[in-house]
Formats: sequence, C-alpha cells, structure tokens
Amino acid sequence: METDVAAFLRRLAQELRPRIDSSADTLLRRMREELPELEEHGDLALLTAVETAGHVAAFLDMIERGLDAAELVFPPEALDVTRESARRGVPLSLLLRAYRLGHLTLLEQVREQATRLTDDWRLIDDATMRLVAMAFAYVDRGSEEVVTAYQEERDRRLQRRLLLTNEASARIGSTLDIARTAQELAEVGTEDFADLVAVDLLDSVLHEDGTTQPAEAQPSLRRVAQLPAPHKALPVATGRTHAFAAESEPAGVLSTGQPLLHQVTAPPAPAWWTPAEEREAPHDDDAFHSALLLPLQARGQTLGLVHFFRGRAAAPFDEDDLLLAQEIAARAAVSTDNARRYTHERLTALTLQRSLLPRHTVEQSAVETASRYLPSGSRAGVGGDWYDVIPLSGARVALVVGDVVGRGLHAAATMGRLRTAVRAFADIDLMPDELLTHLDDVVIRLQREEARDDGELSATCLYAIYDPVSRACSLASAGHVLPAVGTPPTAGAPRSVDFPEMPIGPPLGLGGLPFETAQFELPEGSLLALYTDGLIQNRTRDVDAARAVLSDVLARAPEEPGEVCDRLLSELLPEQPTDDVALLVARTRALDPEHVATLDVPSDPAAVAGARAFASERLTAWGLDELSFATELVVSELVTNAIRYGRPPVQLRLILQTTLTCEVFDASSTAPHLRRARTFDEGGRGLLLVAQLAERWGTRHNREGKVIWAEQALPPA
Repeated sequence: METDVAAFLRRLAQELRPRIDSSADTLLRRMREELPELEEHGDLALLTAVETAGHVAAFLDMIERGLDAAELVFPPEALDVTRESARRGVPLSLLLRAYRLGHLTLLEQVREQATRLTDDWRLIDDATMRLVAMAFAYVDRGSEEVVTAYQEERDRRLQRRLLLTNEASARIGSTLDIARTAQELAEVGTEDFADLVAVDLLDSVLHEDGTTQPAEAQPSLRRVAQLPAPHKALPVATGRTHAFAAESEPAGVLSTGQPLLHQVTAPPAPAWWTPAEEREAPHDDDAFHSALLLPLQARGQTLGLVHFFRGRAAAPFDEDDLLLAQEIAARAAVSTDNARRYTHERLTALTLQRSLLPRHTVEQSAVETASRYLPSGSRAGVGGDWYDVIPLSGARVALVVGDVVGRGLHAAATMGRLRTAVRAFADIDLMPDELLTHLDDVVIRLQREEARDDGELSATCLYAIYDPVSRACSLASAGHVLPAVGTPPTAGAPRSVDFPEMPIGPPLGLGGLPFETAQFELPEGSLLALYTDGLIQNRTRDVDAARAVLSDVLARAPEEPGEVCDRLLSELLPEQPTDDVALLVARTRALDPEHVATLDVPSDPAAVAGARAFASERLTAWGLDELSFATELVVSELVTNAIRYGRPPVQLRLILQTTLTCEVFDASSTAPHLRRARTFDEGGRGLLLVAQLAERWGTRHNREGKVIWAEQALPPA
C-alpha cells in the first residue's frame, strides 16, 4: 500500500506540474480576497507571483520525489519577498497567515486533482494524509526560513538605523556654519536612506535679528542645500528664495511642527513638490513616490524644513523611516541653531570690535602707518585683539597693540574699555611704564567689579612712543610679544631686522609687579611691526620658526606699510587662523631740523623779552608772521610761569609740523592748572589766555622735570 501511495503522489505531481502558473494565480487571488491588507503593498505583486510559483514547484518536487522538508531547497524568491516585506513594514503575522493560506489552497487543488485521477477513496485518503503531513512539514520549514529572514532584515534595518544615527551625529554639525550644516544633512540623508534631500531654512534664520518663528501665512524660505542638485523634480536652485502656499502640506508642517509621511499612489505628484513659480516645463511627476517632510526645530523654535524623497526603485518610506528621519532632523536642527547662534554672536562681537578699533588713520607726521585686523576662523569666537595710533604732544606718536584673554562679546567689550583707558592715559602724556602701571590698576578694578566665575580677567599690552625730533623710541610691554624693528637698507643690502632685547613685564591684572621702559634710537625710514601672538603662534609652526619668517619677510618687504602688512599675513597665516590677529606696521619719519628751534632761557624775568623775540624771528623764517602775535603771548606766559614757579634749567622749543607747537621745559615737577582769577587779582590769567589762543595745551612729565606745551593750527595755505 505504501508503494501505491508513493506512486499515486508521483503521478499527481506530474499531472499538476504543467499547471504551476495557473495554480499560483489561484493562490494569489484567494490571498488577496481573504487578506486585503496585502493590497496596501501592491507594488510587491510581481515579486510575490514569482515567489508563489516557486512554492508550488518546490511542493510538487517534494511530492514527486518523496523528499523530506529538510532536503528541499527553499525558493530564494520567498526570502526576497520576506526581506522586502520587512523593509516595507509588512507585519510578520500577515506574512505567516498568507503563507498558511497559500498552502491550504494548494492542498485543496491537489486533492481536487486526486479525485480526478482515481475513485479509490481509500487511496485518496491515504494520499491526503501523506500530503497533509508533507504540507505541515513544508509550512514549518518555510515559516522558520521566513521568520529568520524577516528578523535578520529587521535587525539589519535597526543596525542601519543606529549606524545612520551615529553617522549623523558624527558628520552633521562639524562646523559652526549654517550652510555647511545643511549640506551635511543632505549628504547623510542621501546615503542609503533617501534618493533626494532638500533643506529649506526660514529667511529670518539667516538674518541678523535672530527671529525664527514664521509669522506670515506664507513664510519665505531659502533652499540652503539639495542633493542631488539640480533635479528636475525639485528645480528650486540652492540659494533661491521661495514660499509654499498657505494651504499646502509643507506650510502645515511648518506651522504645526508635525512631521508628514506622504505616499503617492498615482500621478501626478503634489503641486507643492515644485513651487508654482518654478514650473516652467513639464517633468516626470512620477519620479518620486514617497516623501517625508520634517520641521527643523530646536529649543522650541522652528528653523526650517527638510524634505526626503524616494524614487520608484526604492521601497517607500514607512513609520520606522519617519522615526529615523526625525532623529536625524532633530540633531541637524540643534546643530543649525548652534551655528545660527554662533554666527549671530560672532557677527555681533565682530561688529562691536570693529567699531571700537580705529577706522581712519589719525593725521600725524611722526610715522606712516598701516594696520590689519583678521578674526580667527575657529569656533572659539572673536577675540579681544586691538591696536591704536595716538598723536601726542611735541610731534610724537604712541603706537599700541594689545590682546584681551578670552573670546566673544565680553572680550570685545573689555578691549574697548582698555583702549579707552589707554587713550585717556596717553592724553596726560604718561611714560610707557607708568601708563601700563595705571592700566594694570584698571584691569584689577574690572576684575573686582565683575567677580567673574570663568577665570580672571587678563590682557597683554605693548605701548611705544616715537619722537621724530630725537628719533627715539620708548616702549614697555605688559606680557606682550615684542615688536620687530627693521632698519633701512643700505647700499643695496636688505633691511636688517632685530627684536629689541628688553624685559617683558607681567600681563595686566596681576598687580604689584613693575614695568620697565626701554629706549633706543631709530634711523629715519625704519619699520616697526607690532602684532598680537596670533601672527606667530599656530599648530603647524613653532614661534622661533615664525619669527624667522617674519624677519625674512620684513627684510625683503617694500617701504609701503600696507604692502608689508599684506605680505606678513600671507606668509605667516594659514587660510583659517585659529586666533585673532592685530597687526600694526609703522615707517618712521624724522622731523627736519629746520622745523625745530630751541632756546635755553636764563632763569631771569628779563629773559622773557628775548624769548618772545626768538619766537617772532623763527615764525618769520617759517613764513608764519600771522601767528606771531598769538605765539608771542603764549611764549611770554609759559616762559614767565617756568621762571617764576619752576626750577632751572628752562628751555623753549618751537616745533613746526602739521601744527605749531610751543614747549617750555623746566626741572620742577609741579604742574600748573587753570584757576578763576578774581576781579582785583594781579595774576592767575596766564594759562587761561594760553588756553584761549591754543587749540590744545597740556603738561607732560619726564624723569628730569616737566614740559608745558601748547598747539596752534597753521593758517590755510
């Protein structure tokens, strides 16, 4: 009997084999009728038809050859359908139900064919029992294969999700640049996730005001990044501004902040895929069949919108993809907001800093200057570097360069306060070491007032005074790098460059430690290069090597200070400097001896008349007779005060440059001051008269005594 059943089953399989395709069609029709959920994944129909035919053929092989289920080669198409179903989010339970229903239908077809071949019901019953056992074995084996393949695909998708999330964390936000962050989002999104990614940011995000919420019904967006670009389905070019209709789905996503998963079951695609103003020619609306729209939100604010699209060749987006896209978009939004905030703060700090730096070269005849300020290209923000050129009395000029420790708005604001303090101290003509001592007190006072928790306020400063009459340069440093000094070339030889050997004082803010002034003489035409440490300190070159390059550039540099600045920056700095750089280059001038007149005055009131005559004669020689009356009065009052209240020796000096300066020196340290003379007072009106006749006047002290000076404007040419 066993032989009869086996023979009957072989004959049954041979009879059914030519009708494999029709049997598969019957199975498919029944599954669609009883499992309508499968219709939601209609694009799997072709692959499922191949799979079903493979199952029918495999089962007939099992019947005809009497194979055990473990010996069968499972149809590879079945595993393909399983993996694709896992990718598309088809529930595993639905696959197993379809699997069991298909085999039940196939058994019914086999039994029906068996009744056509014989009327021996005992044989039919025995064959049916054998078929049921074989079917259960096949279903068990197939279910194991399906579950394993499905779980492997889900695990792979989960691993891919984790990898993509990690990739997004590592690659998105590598720089604090908004456009680069959006481009990184598009790059990550198009790697094994979407076929097209477009990133739109609200115009307000890219503006300086910092407002981000779309107030209008049709907020203006700018296409910041798109990959691949350009694309016929989304022809909005990168950098273009556009808007979505108020009732469109993207506008709804922006206003509600809720993501959207959109499937296109039939063309045409939604109009919002391409804004109306961009539709210049028909294109393939059917290029994409699935889209994800996600708002870019960070810290409770909406920054823009990101679009993910998939084409017909890829599985449509599902809920898992939406969750993954939300994670990526959330990370990108935080990075974009960080970049926006950084850009806004950096721009504010840079604007503040530039407003506090000198905008125009102050007119003076002591030096010809050029300056450059270059902010860093790092994330740390704008620093507190500054420079200044301050005209002083007696045709002298002060050259200043400094650096506040720290970055950002606070450093820029502190820089402005210190620069103002330096100008105030320079106005009373302090020596470099005395000025730095007072500036040190200012920094200590600021430390106490601010009581900062993020470290003490500190700064460095270099203050130099150049006198074109004596060609003497006096300077002192508070923790600042020393300048480079280049003497004029001679006989075709290059310029000699040296760094002054002098003690460098402590940085500002330590208190209690002295500063020292060094003095040296400079030939006319010498170059002074004052700079902050960002010029010579970087990761690719040590300080000594940088100083060697600086010396070489300065030795071969032209005479024009502006060209010297440009060459130094190009030779010493990388494309993206890690620290701010302030550079001040000055070419010294010497005042013509014919424009300086000096007279030693005896400490005798009778000598005042001789001083007036000397001034009158010198003004006549200079062609300034119209200033003689006012100058004689100024000389008379200043010399009289020096003889009466000062100590010898007394010296009168007249300096002609852009102004006419009258200076009277005496060995006393007592400074005169203006006072209001009463009606019957015989004196007390001299300095008031000087103040009325001169544009500026003042007193400066030195180691030997004091100088009272007064400046008058020259008559128009």
